Amino acid sequence: MPKPSFTLKKLPHEAGLGLLTLLLLAAVTIAFPSFIHIGNLKSLFDDTALLIMFAIGEMFVLLTRGVDLSVAANAALTGMVVALFNAAHPGLGIVPVLVISIAMGAALGLFNGLLAWKFRVPSIVATLGTLSVYRGLVYVASGGAWVNSGQMSPLFLSFVRAPVLGISVLSWIAIIVAVLAFLFLRYTVSGRNLYAAGNNPNAAGYAGIDVGRMQCLAFILSGAIAGLAGYLWVARFAVAYTDVASGFELQVIAACVIGGVSITGGVGGVVGVVIGALFLGIIKNALPVVGISPFFQMAVSGLVITIAVILNAGTYRKSHGRRILERAEAGP
Repeated sequence: MPKPSFTLKKLPHEAGLGLLTLLLLAAVTIAFPSFIHIGNLKSLFDDTALLIMFAIGEMFVLLTRGVDLSVAANAALTGMVVALFNAAHPGLGIVPVLVISIAMGAALGLFNGLLAWKFRVPSIVATLGTLSVYRGLVYVASGGAWVNSGQMSPLFLSFVRAPVLGISVLSWIAIIVAVLAFLFLRYTVSGRNLYAAGNNPNAAGYAGIDVGRMQCLAFILSGAIAGLAGYLWVARFAVAYTDVASGFELQVIAACVIGGVSITGGVGGVVGVVIGALFLGIIKNALPVVGISPFFQMAVSGLVITIAVILNAGTYRKSHGRRILERAEAGP
C-alpha cells in the first residue's frame, strides 16, 4: 500500500492553524461585526505585511538551525540610510532607494552569515552582537536626529501607500516576497539544500552540501528582505529614528514558530509562516477593538502566542522530517 504523500501529511498542521486563525477572526467579528468589513481586512493585511516579510526572511535562517536576532536592527539601519539618501537626493526617484535598501540589507546579512560560516560563531551570539552594532550605526549615521516626513520626498512616502487592484503596494510586495520564497524553497536546488542542511547537517555534508554556505545564503536572504522592509517601514510611518522596529524580532520569531517553523531546523514553510503572521496581526488589531486596556494588551498577546506555540510544538512532535527527504526516500 503506497505511503500517503507528504502534502497530505503536512496539510493537517497548516489547515489547523488556518482554522484557528479563522475561529479567532470569527470570535472578534461576533463581538464587533465591523471588524470583518473589507476595508478593515485590507488595513489588517497592510498592518501585517511587514511582519510577513520579516518572518519569511527569518524562516530561511531558522531552517538552517540558525537564528537572526538582528533583522529589526538591520531594517532600522537600512531605513535610516535610505531616508538620509532620499533627503539629500529627492529627485532620484524610488528605484535607487529600493536597490540600496535590498543591497545594504543583503550586505548586513552577509556579515552575519560570514560570522556563522567562516568564524564558527553561534548565530544567536553573532546576531546578538550585530544587533547592537547596527543599532549603534543608526545613531552614528543620523547623529541621533530623526528624519521626518518633511525631509522625505512625496514619492518616497506615497509609494508604499499607492493602491494597486484595491490593495496597497506594501501588501503587494509582501505577497510577491511570499510567492518568490515559496517557489525558491520548492523548486530550486538551493532551496532544497536549506532544508537538508537544517534537517541533518551531517548527512547533508556527506551528500556534498556545504552546510555553512547554506546558512550564509539564508542570512543573506533574511538581510535582503529586512533591508527592503526597512525602507517600507520608514516610508509607511513617515519617520526614521534609532529605535525603529525595536523589539520587533521577537514577534518575527513568534510568527515563524506559530507558523510551524522548527527552531531545530529543517521544518517549516512559507504558507505556515504567512498564516502565523496573520494570526498575530489579528490579535494585535483585535485587542484595542475589544477594549483590552493597553496595559494588558502585551500580556494578553503574549499569553495567546504562548498557547499557540505550545499547540504547534505538540503537533510537530508527531512529524517525521522534511518533505524533500521523504520524497527522496519514497522515490524509485
